[in-house]
Amino acid sequence: MRPGSAGNNIRGKIMRKPAAAFICLNESKITAVYGKQRMDQIAAMTELYPEIIGNGNLDSADLSSIECFFSTWGMPKFTDAQLDRIPNLKVVFYAAGATDAFCRPLLARGIHVISAWRANALPVAEFTVAQIILGLKNYFQQARNLRTRSAWKVNAGPGAYGKTVALIGAGMISTHVKKLLGSYDLDVIVVPSRKENRTISLEEAFARSQVVSNHLPNRDDNVGVLTGEMFASMPQNGVFINTGRGRQINEAELCEVLKARPDLTALLDVTYPEPPQEDSPLYKLPNVFLSPHIAGSLNDEWGRMADFMIEEFKRYLAGEPFQHEISESMLITSK
Repeated sequence: MRPGSAGNNIRGKIMRKPAAAFICLNESKITAVYGKQRMDQIAAMTELYPEIIGNGNLDSADLSSIECFFSTWGMPKFTDAQLDRIPNLKVVFYAAGATDAFCRPLLARGIHVISAWRANALPVAEFTVAQIILGLKNYFQQARNLRTRSAWKVNAGPGAYGKTVALIGAGMISTHVKKLLGSYDLDVIVVPSRKENRTISLEEAFARSQVVSNHLPNRDDNVGVLTGEMFASMPQNGVFINTGRGRQINEAELCEVLKARPDLTALLDVTYPEPPQEDSPLYKLPNVFLSPHIAGSLNDEWGRMADFMIEEFKRYLAGEPFQHEISESMLITSK
Protein backbone atom coordinates (compact mmCIF):
# COMPACT_ATOMS: atom_id res chain seq x y z
CA MET A 1 0.00 0.00 0.00
CA ARG A 2 1.36 3.42 -0.92
CA PRO A 3 2.42 5.55 2.07
CA GLY A 4 -0.16 8.18 2.91
CA SER A 5 -3.12 6.19 1.57
CA ALA A 6 -6.07 4.64 3.40
CA GLY A 7 -6.09 7.05 6.30
CA ASN A 8 -2.33 6.69 6.87
CA ASN A 9 -2.81 2.98 7.57
CA ILE A 10 -3.82 3.95 11.10
CA ARG A 11 -6.63 1.75 12.37
CA GLY A 12 -8.06 3.08 15.58
CA LYS A 13 -6.67 4.72 18.67
CA ILE A 14 -3.40 3.38 20.07
CA MET A 15 -4.08 2.44 23.70
CA ARG A 16 -0.45 1.80 24.66
CA LYS A 17 2.69 3.89 24.75
CA PRO A 18 4.64 3.18 21.55
CA ALA A 19 8.38 2.66 21.75
CA ALA A 20 10.12 5.78 20.47
CA ALA A 21 13.54 7.38 20.21
CA PHE A 22 15.14 10.67 19.31
CA ILE A 23 17.54 10.22 16.40
CA CYS A 24 19.95 12.70 14.82
CA LEU A 25 23.55 12.56 13.63
CA ASN A 26 24.02 15.95 15.30
CA GLU A 27 22.65 15.17 18.75
CA SER A 28 22.80 18.78 19.92
CA LYS A 29 20.17 19.64 17.32
CA ILE A 30 17.64 17.48 19.15
CA THR A 31 17.98 19.42 22.39
CA ALA A 32 18.09 22.72 20.50
CA VAL A 33 14.93 22.08 18.46
CA TYR A 34 12.80 20.14 20.94
CA GLY A 35 14.05 21.56 24.24
CA LYS A 36 13.64 19.91 27.61
CA GLN A 37 9.93 20.68 28.00
CA ARG A 38 8.97 19.13 24.67
CA MET A 39 11.34 16.21 25.14
CA ASP A 40 9.72 15.52 28.52
CA GLN A 41 6.28 15.75 26.88
CA ILE A 42 7.28 13.14 24.28
CA ALA A 43 8.80 10.95 27.00
CA ALA A 44 5.50 11.00 28.90
CA MET A 45 3.59 9.79 25.83
CA THR A 46 6.03 7.05 24.76
CA GLU A 47 8.31 4.31 25.96
CA LEU A 48 11.32 6.46 25.16
CA TYR A 49 14.75 5.02 24.43
CA PRO A 50 17.10 6.33 27.13
CA GLU A 51 19.66 7.81 24.73
CA ILE A 52 19.56 10.00 21.64
CA ILE A 53 20.47 7.81 18.69
CA GLY A 54 23.40 9.37 16.85
CA ASN A 55 26.74 8.63 15.25
CA GLY A 56 28.08 6.90 18.33
CA ASN A 57 25.33 4.31 18.79
CA LEU A 58 23.37 4.12 15.53
CA ASP A 59 24.73 0.70 14.65
CA SER A 60 24.99 -0.69 18.18
CA ALA A 61 21.73 0.31 19.86
CA ASP A 62 18.93 -2.24 20.03
CA LEU A 63 16.19 -0.54 18.00
CA SER A 64 14.15 -3.63 17.26
CA SER A 65 11.10 -2.41 19.20
CA ILE A 66 11.19 1.22 18.05
CA GLU A 67 7.95 2.29 16.40
CA CYS A 68 8.47 6.06 16.18
CA PHE A 69 11.49 8.25 15.60
CA PHE A 70 11.61 11.96 16.44
CA SER A 71 14.28 13.85 14.53
CA THR A 72 15.34 17.14 12.97
CA TRP A 73 18.23 18.39 10.80
CA GLY A 74 20.74 15.54 10.76
CA MET A 75 18.34 12.66 10.22
CA PRO A 76 20.40 9.74 8.84
CA LYS A 77 19.66 8.08 5.51
CA PHE A 78 19.26 4.44 6.47
CA THR A 79 20.76 1.56 4.57
CA ASP A 80 18.69 -1.56 4.00
CA ALA A 81 20.76 -3.35 6.62
CA GLN A 82 20.03 -0.64 9.19
CA LEU A 83 16.31 -0.69 8.42
CA ASP A 84 16.30 -4.46 8.82
CA ARG A 85 17.33 -3.84 12.44
CA ILE A 86 14.27 -1.60 13.00
CA PRO A 87 11.48 -3.95 11.85
CA ASN A 88 8.74 -2.23 13.85
CA LEU A 89 9.43 1.31 12.67
CA LYS A 90 6.19 2.84 11.44
CA VAL A 91 6.66 6.60 11.42
CA VAL A 92 9.36 9.30 11.51
CA PHE A 93 8.46 12.72 12.88
CA TYR A 94 10.91 15.17 11.34
CA ALA A 95 10.97 18.60 13.00
CA ALA A 96 12.53 20.37 10.00
CA GLY A 97 11.74 20.98 6.34
CA ALA A 98 12.97 19.12 3.26
CA THR A 99 13.14 15.33 3.57
CA ASP A 100 14.62 14.42 0.16
CA ALA A 101 18.01 13.48 1.60
CA PHE A 102 16.73 10.57 3.68
CA CYS A 103 13.10 9.70 3.08
CA ARG A 104 13.01 7.47 0.01
CA PRO A 105 14.27 4.28 1.70
CA LEU A 106 11.63 4.83 4.39
CA LEU A 107 8.80 5.44 1.95
CA ALA A 108 9.81 2.35 -0.01
CA ARG A 109 9.06 0.25 3.10
CA GLY A 110 5.75 1.94 3.84
CA ILE A 111 7.16 3.93 6.77
CA HIS A 112 5.40 7.25 7.20
CA VAL A 113 7.53 10.40 7.08
CA ILE A 114 5.99 13.46 8.71
CA SER A 115 7.72 16.79 8.18
CA ALA A 116 7.43 20.25 9.69
CA TRP A 117 8.00 21.85 6.29
CA ARG A 118 4.90 23.99 6.66
CA ALA A 119 6.13 25.26 10.02
CA ASN A 120 9.57 26.00 8.59
CA ALA A 121 8.00 27.91 5.70
CA LEU A 122 6.31 30.43 8.00
CA PRO A 123 9.39 32.38 9.19
CA VAL A 124 10.76 32.46 5.63
CA ALA A 125 7.52 34.03 4.45
CA GLU A 126 7.51 36.54 7.31
CA PHE A 127 11.14 37.46 6.64
CA THR A 128 10.35 37.91 2.95
CA VAL A 129 7.36 40.15 3.54
CA ALA A 130 9.41 42.39 5.84
CA GLN A 131 12.08 42.73 3.15
CA ILE A 132 9.49 43.42 0.45
CA ILE A 133 7.94 46.32 2.34
CA LEU A 134 11.28 47.80 3.36
CA GLY A 135 12.60 47.30 -0.16
CA LEU A 136 9.70 49.22 -1.65
CA LYS A 137 10.73 52.15 0.57
CA ASN A 138 14.38 51.77 -0.57
CA TYR A 139 15.14 51.39 3.12
CA PHE A 140 18.29 49.30 2.74
CA GLN A 141 20.27 51.65 0.53
CA GLN A 142 19.13 54.73 2.43
CA ALA A 143 20.07 53.19 5.80
CA ARG A 144 23.50 52.16 4.49
CA ASN A 145 24.22 55.64 3.12
CA LEU A 146 23.01 57.56 6.17
CA ARG A 147 26.21 57.80 8.20
CA THR A 148 26.66 61.59 8.41
CA ARG A 149 24.37 64.57 8.85
CA SER A 150 25.12 65.73 5.33
CA ALA A 151 23.82 62.42 3.98
CA TRP A 152 20.36 63.10 5.42
CA LYS A 153 18.29 63.16 2.27
CA VAL A 154 15.42 61.14 0.91
CA ASN A 155 16.20 58.71 -1.89
CA ALA A 156 13.04 56.69 -1.50
CA GLY A 157 11.64 53.89 -3.55
CA PRO A 158 8.10 53.99 -4.92
CA GLY A 159 6.45 52.87 -1.68
CA ALA A 160 4.16 49.96 -0.88
CA TYR A 161 1.17 50.95 -2.97
CA GLY A 162 0.06 49.78 -6.36
CA LYS A 163 3.34 48.13 -7.34
CA THR A 164 3.85 44.63 -8.71
CA VAL A 165 5.62 41.99 -6.64
CA ALA A 166 6.63 38.70 -8.29
CA LEU A 167 7.05 35.50 -6.31
CA ILE A 168 9.12 32.94 -8.21
CA GLY A 169 7.99 29.45 -7.23
CA ALA A 170 4.54 28.36 -6.15
CA GLY A 171 5.16 26.30 -3.02
CA MET A 172 4.19 26.80 0.61
CA ILE A 173 6.46 29.81 1.16
CA SER A 174 5.15 31.75 -1.83
CA THR A 175 1.60 30.84 -0.88
CA HIS A 176 2.06 32.25 2.61
CA VAL A 177 3.89 35.34 1.36
CA LYS A 178 0.97 36.08 -0.94
CA LYS A 179 -1.46 35.58 1.94
CA LEU A 180 0.48 37.94 4.22
CA LEU A 181 0.66 40.55 1.46
CA GLY A 182 -3.12 40.44 1.13
CA SER A 183 -3.46 43.39 3.49
CA TYR A 184 -1.30 45.59 1.23
CA ASP A 185 -2.39 47.35 -1.97
CA LEU A 186 0.06 45.45 -4.15
CA ASP A 187 -0.30 43.38 -7.31
CA VAL A 188 1.20 40.00 -6.38
CA ILE A 189 1.97 37.58 -9.18
CA VAL A 190 3.16 33.99 -8.67
CA VAL A 191 5.35 32.23 -11.24
CA PRO A 192 5.42 28.43 -10.78
CA SER A 193 8.80 26.80 -11.24
CA ARG A 194 7.53 24.44 -13.93
CA LYS A 195 7.03 26.14 -17.28
CA GLU A 196 3.88 24.18 -18.11
CA ASN A 197 2.16 25.68 -15.06
CA ARG A 198 3.01 29.33 -15.83
CA THR A 199 0.73 32.03 -17.13
CA ILE A 200 3.61 34.52 -17.22
CA SER A 201 7.27 33.98 -18.10
CA LEU A 202 10.19 34.67 -15.80
CA GLU A 203 11.34 37.40 -18.21
CA GLU A 204 7.98 39.19 -18.08
CA ALA A 205 7.79 38.85 -14.29
CA PHE A 206 11.17 40.54 -13.80
CA ALA A 207 10.38 43.31 -16.30
CA ARG A 208 7.04 44.09 -14.65
CA SER A 209 7.89 43.79 -10.98
CA GLN A 210 9.28 46.33 -8.55
CA VAL A 211 10.24 43.44 -6.26
CA VAL A 212 11.10 39.88 -7.28
CA SER A 213 11.41 37.26 -4.55
CA ASN A 214 12.89 33.84 -5.33
CA HIS A 215 11.35 30.74 -3.77
CA LEU A 216 12.25 28.13 -6.37
CA PRO A 217 12.64 24.54 -5.12
CA ASN A 218 16.16 23.17 -4.95
CA ARG A 219 16.03 21.10 -8.15
CA ASP A 220 18.81 20.67 -10.68
CA ASP A 221 16.66 22.08 -13.48
CA ASN A 222 16.50 25.39 -11.58
CA VAL A 223 20.27 25.96 -11.53
CA GLY A 224 21.21 29.31 -13.10
CA VAL A 225 17.71 30.06 -14.39
CA LEU A 226 17.73 33.62 -13.00
CA THR A 227 19.95 35.48 -15.45
CA GLY A 228 21.58 38.85 -15.88
CA GLU A 229 19.12 39.85 -18.61
CA MET A 230 16.26 39.37 -16.17
CA PHE A 231 17.90 41.51 -13.48
CA ALA A 232 18.78 44.21 -16.01
CA SER A 233 15.15 44.44 -17.10
CA MET A 234 13.86 45.38 -13.65
CA PRO A 235 12.29 48.82 -13.08
CA GLN A 236 14.13 51.74 -11.49
CA ASN A 237 14.90 51.02 -7.81
CA GLY A 238 13.95 47.38 -8.30
CA VAL A 239 14.62 44.89 -5.49
CA PHE A 240 15.59 41.23 -5.79
CA ILE A 241 15.21 38.96 -2.74
CA ASN A 242 16.65 35.47 -2.52
CA THR A 243 15.64 33.11 0.28
CA GLY A 244 15.57 30.13 -2.10
CA ARG A 245 18.97 28.80 -3.12
CA GLY A 246 22.07 30.61 -4.33
CA ARG A 247 22.76 28.29 -7.25
CA GLN A 248 19.48 29.31 -8.88
CA ILE A 249 21.09 32.64 -9.77
CA ASN A 250 23.73 33.31 -12.38
CA GLU A 251 25.78 35.15 -9.78
CA ALA A 252 28.44 36.56 -12.12
CA GLU A 253 25.77 38.11 -14.32
CA LEU A 254 23.90 39.46 -11.30
CA CYS A 255 27.04 41.18 -10.06
CA GLU A 256 27.69 42.78 -13.44
CA VAL A 257 24.13 44.15 -13.54
CA LEU A 258 24.40 45.49 -9.99
CA LYS A 259 27.61 47.31 -10.90
CA ALA A 260 25.89 48.92 -13.90
CA ARG A 261 22.61 49.57 -12.05
CA PRO A 262 23.36 51.04 -8.59
CA ASP A 263 19.65 51.81 -8.24
CA LEU A 264 18.90 48.08 -7.93
CA THR A 265 19.06 46.28 -4.59
CA ALA A 266 19.84 42.61 -4.00
CA LEU A 267 18.87 41.09 -0.63
CA LEU A 268 20.59 37.71 -0.49
CA ASP A 269 19.96 35.38 2.43
CA VAL A 270 21.43 32.48 0.42
CA THR A 271 24.42 32.30 -1.93
CA TYR A 272 26.42 29.70 -3.82
CA PRO A 273 28.76 28.76 -2.36
CA GLU A 274 27.62 29.60 1.12
CA PRO A 275 29.25 31.69 2.45
CA PRO A 276 30.61 33.41 -0.68
CA GLN A 277 34.30 33.10 -1.49
CA GLU A 278 36.56 35.63 0.21
CA ASP A 279 37.07 37.57 -3.03
CA SER A 280 33.41 37.59 -4.02
CA PRO A 281 32.13 40.99 -5.25
CA LEU A 282 29.01 40.35 -3.19
CA TYR A 283 30.91 41.62 -0.14
CA LYS A 284 31.85 44.91 -1.81
CA LEU A 285 28.91 45.93 -3.97
CA PRO A 286 27.07 48.70 -2.08
CA ASN A 287 23.67 47.57 -3.36
CA VAL A 288 24.07 43.98 -2.12
CA PHE A 289 22.86 43.12 1.37
CA LEU A 290 23.91 39.71 2.65
CA SER A 291 22.45 37.78 5.57
CA PRO A 292 23.78 34.39 6.72
CA HIS A 293 20.86 32.13 5.80
CA ILE A 294 18.61 33.28 8.64
CA ALA A 295 15.20 33.40 6.94
CA GLY A 296 14.22 29.90 8.04
CA SER A 297 13.43 28.79 11.58
CA LEU A 298 15.89 30.04 14.21
CA ASN A 299 16.13 29.72 17.98
CA ASP A 300 12.64 30.08 19.47
CA GLU A 301 11.11 29.42 16.05
CA TRP A 302 12.55 25.88 16.14
CA GLY A 303 10.01 25.06 18.82
CA ARG A 304 7.18 25.57 16.37
CA MET A 305 8.53 22.74 14.23
CA ALA A 306 8.70 20.46 17.26
CA ASP A 307 5.15 21.46 18.24
CA PHE A 308 3.93 20.50 14.76
CA MET A 309 5.48 17.05 15.21
CA ILE A 310 4.02 16.58 18.69
CA GLU A 311 0.57 17.40 17.32
CA GLU A 312 1.11 14.90 14.52
CA PHE A 313 2.17 12.27 17.07
CA LYS A 314 -1.06 12.89 18.98
CA ARG A 315 -2.96 12.25 15.74
CA TYR A 316 -1.03 9.01 15.39
CA LEU A 317 -2.06 7.95 18.90
CA ALA A 318 -5.68 8.87 18.16
CA GLY A 319 -5.75 7.01 14.85
CA GLU A 320 -6.37 10.24 12.94
CA PRO A 321 -4.95 11.14 9.50
CA PHE A 322 -1.67 13.02 9.44
CA GLN A 323 -1.72 16.60 8.18
CA HIS A 324 1.93 16.92 7.14
CA GLU A 325 2.86 13.58 5.62
CA ILE A 326 5.44 13.32 2.84
CA SER A 327 4.82 11.09 -0.15
CA GLU A 328 6.95 10.12 -3.15
CA SER A 329 4.70 12.13 -5.43
CA MET A 330 5.40 15.28 -3.43
CA LEU A 331 9.12 14.82 -3.99
CA ILE A 332 8.66 14.34 -7.72
CA THR A 333 6.17 17.12 -8.38
CA SER A 334 7.25 19.84 -5.93
CA LYS A 335 6.42 23.24 -7.40
